Amino acid sequence: MHDLAPLARFGGIVAADLRDVTSDPAALDSSGFWAVVADFEGRLVCARFGDVRREPVPDPDPTAWRGPAVGDWTSSLDRAAYTAGVRRIREHIAAGEVYQANLCRVLAAPLPDPHGTGADVDALTALLARGNPAPYAGTVRLPAHGVEVATASPELFLRRDGRTVESGPIKGTGRTAADLLEKDHAENVMIVDLVRNDLGRVCATGSVTVPELCAVEPHPGLVHLVSTVRGELAEGAGWSELLAGTFPPGSVTGAPKSSALRIIEALETAPRGPYCGAVGWVDADRRTAELAVGIRTFWIDRADAAPTLRFGTGAGITWGSDPEREWDETELKASRLLAVASGTYEETGRTLR
Repeated sequence: MHDLAPLARFGGIVAADLRDVTSDPAALDSSGFWAVVADFEGRLVCARFGDVRREPVPDPDPTAWRGPAVGDWTSSLDRAAYTAGVRRIREHIAAGEVYQANLCRVLAAPLPDPHGTGADVDALTALLARGNPAPYAGTVRLPAHGVEVATASPELFLRRDGRTVESGPIKGTGRTAADLLEKDHAENVMIVDLVRNDLGRVCATGSVTVPELCAVEPHPGLVHLVSTVRGELAEGAGWSELLAGTFPPGSVTGAPKSSALRIIEALETAPRGPYCGAVGWVDADRRTAELAVGIRTFWIDRADAAPTLRFGTGAGITWGSDPEREWDETELKASRLLAVASGTYEETGRTLR
């Protein structure tokens, strides 16, 4: 679908007329409206658009998106490998190397009609808007630059308003609030401390606060514990410093972040790409921005002859983690979205198997 025009969509905002593409975060402090996609591994794509307007998400077009069959998905880590990874992380925790680490797997399926109609990520976003509404839903479609992303992210990575920056880390997931364990609360508090430290690197001394801790937030098919961390950017700090101090997001790495990243690299067998990175927009003129953590996120990978749809899922592992329960959490996070992408999700909330 390389003939599709570059486009970005975030909620009720749509951007067209691509003017510039760069990997330099300093550009986000210049001027204009930018769509941003940062891979977990550090690749940054910033795209400036000239035409930005308010427009509702279109109705789903059955001819513009043909998803994989439900049974076509494969996982970078199968159940045995994933649960073994959870046990290995618990060994690292017992050895005092880390308090928590996020263990993720990347699901992949071939696109049934990748070169004809039926592979437009914006059409997938339209499906997700109805089947899995999310506060940070969006599309970034830049085929010539290797970026075709549709996200239904529930998690705020960075919001900016002038010098004020805010993050909304999610840790703790259950089908209902009654499912949330003490382990989920402990997990959230650990990551809040990490995000406070990250923001503290680029914010004025003493300005970092936690207005909300472990709030229960409902999302389609599940609930999350969500906290809010806020600070005022230090004098002279811009997007380069902000991203250098906070990326990748703490909620999808672990604590301490450096140790968690080493463990992730050793245990995970596929790059995360936009999953667990950042997806969103920056309005340099108004000095506002909203970047989501790239979770509940699909992307098209055209690196091989057969283009592939990818989707990531994971869980935060602590000493209190049960390996089978953590695997089940990754399944819970993925099931509804894979059904939407495959066209087998019904509005009744029932996932067809």
